[in-house]
Amino acid sequence: MPADTALENAAQPGVQPLNPNLARVFAPPVMEARRWLAETELKHNLPLLNLSQAAPVDPPPAELREAMAEAVLNRPASHLYGPVLGNDDLRAAIAANWSGHYGAEIAPSEVAITAGCNQAFCTAVSTVAGPGDAVMLPVPWYFNHAMWLDMAGVETVPLPCDGACLPDIEAARRLMGPKVKAIALVTPNNPTGAEYPAALIDAFYDLARAHGVPLIVDETYRDFHSAEGAPHGLFTRPDWREGLIHLYSFSKVFRLTGHRTGAIVAGAARLAQAEKVLDTVTICPPQMGQIAAVHGLAHLGGWVAAERTEILARRAAVTRVFAELLPDWAVMGCGAYFAYVAHPFDMPSPELAQRLLADQSVLVLPGTMFTPAGGEWGGERQLRIAFANADAEGLAEMGRRLAAFAG
Repeated sequence: MPADTALENAAQPGVQPLNPNLARVFAPPVMEARRWLAETELKHNLPLLNLSQAAPVDPPPAELREAMAEAVLNRPASHLYGPVLGNDDLRAAIAANWSGHYGAEIAPSEVAITAGCNQAFCTAVSTVAGPGDAVMLPVPWYFNHAMWLDMAGVETVPLPCDGACLPDIEAARRLMGPKVKAIALVTPNNPTGAEYPAALIDAFYDLARAHGVPLIVDETYRDFHSAEGAPHGLFTRPDWREGLIHLYSFSKVFRLTGHRTGAIVAGAARLAQAEKVLDTVTICPPQMGQIAAVHGLAHLGGWVAAERTEILARRAAVTRVFAELLPDWAVMGCGAYFAYVAHPFDMPSPELAQRLLADQSVLVLPGTMFTPAGGEWGGERQLRIAFANADAEGLAEMGRRLAAFAG
């Protein structure tokens, strides 16, 4: 049901009341893509290439599953409520790991565990902005971020990006105002895969601090960054506890998507406010994901390194496929799990995505799912390709099918 229709119905006699903020929010894009799939009869000679969702379909490695099974059987506390901000051992493990990775000093009291990184974002925003305030998001954006801001009655300030999908710092300077209570960046980016240079991240931090607001940095895909070492130096800033809200997820790195384990790293004073949100929503983060994350941080460094090597190989394969087979397409961004591309066809991307599914059994998401409504943001010419579950041969097959599509 369109949002405006839902709002009209909500005002009619006999119709149950509906939160107008929620009614205005667009339907979840991944659910929309699943509806396309359910309603489309695929060609029998073309098995589905599902490149729509950024989630590994394989289970966690056997060693991790064994550790989780042992906990289920032999750790009674794994079935009970835990601390609202997360188990002490995981908070300490993250503090130590992050301190080493970023060359910083982070205390366990500056770590909170959440039920996935989506909850980390929602909680972080809840500590800085309320109805009538605003948060700045680069476009293309991660749609769940925009959805939450709309639900919370927080205005989204769209920030343009350049042709390489990097946010425009000069545009951000012009867009800053008293309503903007935070700037949010995702790097490596979802949906574009772009890796933001450290100097650009620094510039956004400085801009946020000049206006007395925090920079939210979502590094869900940090473990698949193409560069070695820390991707930025924000944790070495003397005022990071006031100026930085760092978000992370264990869903991708350890394949724990169903166990919902994420984290916020921020000053302890802010986490005291976050605790109010988390206690009200989940009471505590899921135990099993926390147990798995502790084990993974301690024992799976080599396995994670191999996973990163494979993802970087797929990134290279995507770039090669477009260069060799699809010269009329443009790769705007490519990294982590994603390629963000401009298509050459004279049709809007939602129509193209559905036709690619029907004609070539390729499921991708249109750029309009990652941009504000209206044509000025370029989403009609763009597609997101999530390649976490496609190997080199699968990506080559993707290239052949896209090349075969006649429009």
